[in-house]
Amino acid sequence: MSGHSKWATIKRKKAKTDAQRGKVFTKLIKEIIVAARQGGGDESSNARLRSAIIAARAANMPVANIERAIKKGTGELEGQSYEEVTYEGYGPGGAAILIETLTDNKNRTVADLRHHLSKHGGNLGESGCVAWMFEKKGLISINAQAVDEDELMMLILDAGAEDLKLEDGSFEIYCSPENFEAVKSALEQSQHTIESAEITMLPKNTVKIEGAQADKLLKLMEILEDHDDVQQVYSNFDIDFEKMQPTS
Repeated sequence: MSGHSKWATIKRKKAKTDAQRGKVFTKLIKEIIVAARQGGGDESSNARLRSAIIAARAANMPVANIERAIKKGTGELEGQSYEEVTYEGYGPGGAAILIETLTDNKNRTVADLRHHLSKHGGNLGESGCVAWMFEKKGLISINAQAVDEDELMMLILDAGAEDLKLEDGSFEIYCSPENFEAVKSALEQSQHTIESAEITMLPKNTVKIEGAQADKLLKLMEILEDHDDVQQVYSNFDIDFEKMQPTS
């Protein structure tokens, strides 16, 4: 099973404790602040902000929290300044790992990531060492229940999508970042239930990871995802489905 799609599926299906939900809110608030700072507080003209708000609503974030984050981004309220930094490295078995962060202290963040990677059989690499292994794509997941695959395929192809795959009861729809909004809009207008929608980094090729290395890699992925400064973690691993379960 490919690293990104299966890892994303696991994360969606994980039960969230109150503490975990608070951590999710923190990450979403950071993204809203940065999106509003870069593109303004009007979601109709700021695609990144619109996507961040959709994700926040899907996580049941209160409207007041969303509005406050937007105002912090636009400067109407005082807020923390975050810098976007992407780190690259390798995990157990040579799996490529791409880590997107929003941080107010790069020195702290890089030290933490280097420590976690080293402790779990990986290492932090130079800029550009694995980024070429990934490509930016739009990925939209919808509930496959009561959906006609042929009709769905026609709908999304007309809207500009590139591919459709069935994964664990959900249809995963792939498109270019440029066509992401058009494809998502077509699905919404057709009353399909969108489970998640994001611009993501997909691996061009995967590497098979097995045994103890697979266990260590999955544990590392969870630790990285759980870090306060980390927004997204991508990898090109291929692990048997039976291993693709939360490790804690």
